Amino acid sequence: MGKVSQTVLEAAGREVVITNPGKVFFPQAGHTKLDLVKYYAAVAEGALRGIAARPIVLKRYVNGAEGEPFFQKRAPEQHPEWIETVELRFPSGRTAREIVVRDAAQLLWIINLGCIDLNPHPVRTDDLEHPDELRVDLDPGPGTSWDDVRRVALIVHDVLDEQKLRGWPKTSGSRGMHIYVRIERRWSFDQVRRATLALAREVERRAPGQATSKWWKEERHGVFLDYNQNAKDRTVASAWSVRPTPDARVSMPLEWDEVAGCDPAAFTLVTAPARLAQRGDASAAIDTAPGSLDKLLELSAAQEAAGLGDAPWPPHYKKQRDEPPRVAPSRVKSANVTKKGSGHRQSTQPLITVAKAKHKEDALAGLERWKARHPGAATFLQVDDVLVDSMRGRSSTWTRIRINLRHVPEGERGAEEPPDPDYDPWRDMESGRRESRAPKTRSSS
Repeated sequence: MGKVSQTVLEAAGREVVITNPGKVFFPQAGHTKLDLVKYYAAVAEGALRGIAARPIVLKRYVNGAEGEPFFQKRAPEQHPEWIETVELRFPSGRTAREIVVRDAAQLLWIINLGCIDLNPHPVRTDDLEHPDELRVDLDPGPGTSWDDVRRVALIVHDVLDEQKLRGWPKTSGSRGMHIYVRIERRWSFDQVRRATLALAREVERRAPGQATSKWWKEERHGVFLDYNQNAKDRTVASAWSVRPTPDARVSMPLEWDEVAGCDPAAFTLVTAPARLAQRGDASAAIDTAPGSLDKLLELSAAQEAAGLGDAPWPPHYKKQRDEPPRVAPSRVKSANVTKKGSGHRQSTQPLITVAKAKHKEDALAGLERWKARHPGAATFLQVDDVLVDSMRGRSSTWTRIRINLRHVPEGERGAEEPPDPDYDPWRDMESGRRESRAPKTRSSS
């Protein structure tokens, strides 16, 4: 008997066609595309709480969790009439009509496109300029333990409590943790980002050995509080999202008394529906009491008065008035200088790029080749000296690996070599422009 090319599920009073239902999306766990769709049908109540009425970026894994995803902001040209869209304007000045999900049928339709996790914007369709959600993203660096993440999360809880804000924690589904805060829709994206930066700096002040607000990886240690996740056009995987991990791990909402002892590996595509059925959604009341950013913005003003100005923004964003130079400290040639009121600190870390690749495994192979060529230098490297960067292109990600030679004696460093491999995503883009127009996006995967 041949493979079933499609099946039909009912959701929210509609029939949703699922193409290639038997396609394996998680090879190690054996979960198929239909398993993923049925998971979202089972947890739709919780999943919709995090994405309903929000524009959503489609992060499509058409070749499953082990394949390279691509980001699709624009809704596919061909979609059912019951799929809603809304037009967003991005910092670049461009616009796009993005999908908006409000019910289970619409949710299953985007999962059929190959979406594994859900990536909504922190705004609702009726007000696209004022976020109703502040997002604290705890991103552990190399060598940072899960215990460190949990400890920093509890410090975030304390700071939020002092600021009269309620945080709603969840595992990220990977190595970190997210804490969401519902806020009144009175502040701009820039103000929400600035409030989050103030929060990050306060947490760093209380736990300088465990937490960091430093944007440049070469300056980080421990758990990074990624304040830039609150810049306009940035998205974060929402609650109940399945993540592209070998075990199909889930971003699970938690009660605060669960944080200290939770194990993120316990929450997967298989176990999460039972938890929702038995215990409900720990973030069920998240919309009931939006808070004010007034106190966090007062903290931000106090930090600025003490000499802490703005911090670096992500690439491709407009240069801000009091932003420090947008260049990694290791690339600054001049002597270290502290510029009062700017938050700018310069340093001369000995950083080299050893690999740039379209696929992470190719970049890691390049790292191993570098170590083989330089065994003496490699012996001095510590865990956090190897910086693996997921770089975001126009529609997909690529990997860059850099090495900080700070622990390597100068005599062992040698001259910097061209990256191996030396992938250039923009070169591919230029060649693509010279070729015939790309075909329209297919809605099946």
